[in-house]
Amino acid sequence: MALFSELRRRNVLKVALVYLLACVLIIWLVGGPLTSLGVSSWANEFVVLVLLIGFPVALIFAWTYEITPTGLKKSLDVEQTQSIVFKTGQKLNAAMAVLAVLGVMALIGERLMPTFEFPKVLEPILPLPLYESPNSASVPQEIRSYTLDNGLRIIVWPDHDIPNVVMYNFVRAGGRNEYPGITGLSHFFEHMMFNGTKRRAQGEFDETMEAAGGANNAYTSNDLTVYQDWFPRSALETIFDLEADRLENLAIEAEVVESERGVVYSERRLRVDNDNFGRLFEQMFATAFVAHPYQFPVIGWPSDIENWTLEDLESYFRTYYAPNNLTMVFSGDVSAEEIFVMADEYFGPIASQPEPQAVRTVEPEQMGARHLLIEADAPTPLLHVAFHAGSATDPETLPLSVLLNIISSGASSRLHQLFVEQEQIALGVGGFQLEGFDPGLVYFYLTLPPDGEPAAVEARLLEELQRIATDGVTEAELAKARNIMVADYWRQLATIDGKASIVGNAEVFLGDYERAFDLPDELDAISIEQLREVAEKVFDQKKMTVGVLRSPQDGGSE
Repeated sequence: MALFSELRRRNVLKVALVYLLACVLIIWLVGGPLTSLGVSSWANEFVVLVLLIGFPVALIFAWTYEITPTGLKKSLDVEQTQSIVFKTGQKLNAAMAVLAVLGVMALIGERLMPTFEFPKVLEPILPLPLYESPNSASVPQEIRSYTLDNGLRIIVWPDHDIPNVVMYNFVRAGGRNEYPGITGLSHFFEHMMFNGTKRRAQGEFDETMEAAGGANNAYTSNDLTVYQDWFPRSALETIFDLEADRLENLAIEAEVVESERGVVYSERRLRVDNDNFGRLFEQMFATAFVAHPYQFPVIGWPSDIENWTLEDLESYFRTYYAPNNLTMVFSGDVSAEEIFVMADEYFGPIASQPEPQAVRTVEPEQMGARHLLIEADAPTPLLHVAFHAGSATDPETLPLSVLLNIISSGASSRLHQLFVEQEQIALGVGGFQLEGFDPGLVYFYLTLPPDGEPAAVEARLLEELQRIATDGVTEAELAKARNIMVADYWRQLATIDGKASIVGNAEVFLGDYERAFDLPDELDAISIEQLREVAEKVFDQKKMTVGVLRSPQDGGSE
């Protein structure tokens, strides 16, 4: 009680009460009437910051000069009719007034310069989460990344050239995550995710997005299922609501499942059963891989498509569509902060799940060449040749991509010029590399003339590949491939869709989105000797799988 009486006698309580009432009045004024008149929302946070500084400082002055012995002695030594608290309070109020004037000037500046953004300091009182900035100076510094408490990883690359936004959702669920009995489930969910939820009827997802000016698509691979949304900035909250709804409330109902089962089976007939390229391609992977799940067709085996159960679907969705198994990338007319705040609001409540079981199977080393022959109605024979290669993170993967650009990409490539233009033993030739989480394949595919001899073309292909492994390529060929790949890279980065795709794939496959910006330097560092060495290692005929599809009456032997 003695301390309370002393505080009251020394004006400390008066100072506290005056500042407290002033704080309440100012906060009400800025947060209510002024905001309704168009004052920027950050003004409220600025005022809160100033008052949070001024109020405790005022109390400290009052305590120091009215209660402590040192302060009392100083007040007696100074010739004045007013208390030290009053004098000091005047100085404090002057400082607060200066801050207030600066705030008003900032408001005026924002009106004159619409792009001005005052840095947010409080939200409204709690500190903002720490968003991750790029570590490398070569990475665009506006990119930010953030991981929600439930494990959802989000990357934002602002680009204000046009008022549009793109969102990629990378789901770590593909053919490699399946096993006999449930093959094709990853692709099946690519279909299911566009159907109804507990809140929305079937078809309402697309209707709502299109009404807001948006569009969408998706694809499934051996490693991932990727969902894409393109939309105007004005539809941002609508997209968040749609995406959160289907992640949390997807309706896995028997009637819908049976309908989509029929759709997927029809797609399989179109792309595989009634397509010669698809039929041979499927059998090539089933032959090249004897242990690893890359052997399974992404669309699924027919018997599995026919027999998935609701329990299979519910378990798979719960495991692989958990937020801790997703990576989302946004690019376009947004700020990182607004995306992260909305992500916390819409995706934050979705519960994480135990990590999916890791794919532990390692494909055993192939000890000898494998050949397969499919006899079917084919106007032109097909020849496919595959060699085992590394994963996306293998140091030999990029040199191999450069080598494939030289020998099989485009009309000026080595194989096209030799086999199509000069020797005319093929109608078309191409190649690609499967760059996934696990070691994949280098794959060549050739369409032969109706009277083509698959065995002879195979021998000629192996001869040319061996020549590259022995003699290498020229500096001119390397420079050309490097120029093409760098040009493609920058061309892709010129669009918000390309930005999201490149950054997302680097984050998912390479473990760090910043790796995406290393490509030009990495290409510059590749030498012709590296290309020769990788050709010598990969084009090993003991690790080769050869597939031929031809009509029964076609000649040639395998």
